[in-house]
Amino acid sequence: MAVLVTGGARSGKSSFAEKLAMHDSKQGIYIATSYIYDEEMRERVDLHKQQRLDSGYPWDTREEPYDLQELLQQLHTSGASGEAAVLVDCLTLWLTNWLLRYESESNAAALAMARIDDLAEAVASYRGPLILVTNEVGDGIVPEYPLGRSFRDLAGRMNQRLAQVCDEVFLVTAGIPIEIKSSAYRLEERKSSLSMER
Repeated sequence: MAVLVTGGARSGKSSFAEKLAMHDSKQGIYIATSYIYDEEMRERVDLHKQQRLDSGYPWDTREEPYDLQELLQQLHTSGASGEAAVLVDCLTLWLTNWLLRYESESNAAALAMARIDDLAEAVASYRGPLILVTNEVGDGIVPEYPLGRSFRDLAGRMNQRLAQVCDEVFLVTAGIPIEIKSSAYRLEERKSSLSMER
């Protein structure tokens, strides 16, 4: 089962995703997508690693800033997907990595979107507990520079694309997770309801 966990910065989404993994399986594979650009990022990464160690839960941490779909396919093929909960944290950092790599290309957005589609296919075919953490970045102000606007738009499209293929989608706000996909409004139901009224 694939689960998407989204929310704003410091909303509690990563903590919830980790607890969900611990609940769903006796062991976990933690896929970290961050690319360490500076000392502050290194300190964050080291803190998260220590917190996972302190949890007492058996995490196998893998660092993969780019080739997520290949790693998921490899885990699926190796049979690890049936034994461990896989937690990817986070998709927006993964998207950042690709967008920065493609920044000088005239079709950067299209190239990044192709990566998103590849990842969505890998998620759709994955068997076993899979939890993806992402950020809601479109709720704030419009970025003033083109790369920021492109990132915001792509992140929104990525979240929509992954939400389509995930079984559950949680929105976490103020540390409170709410499952939202099961409550999605369905236009088809409205159409049949209106036709019955007529």
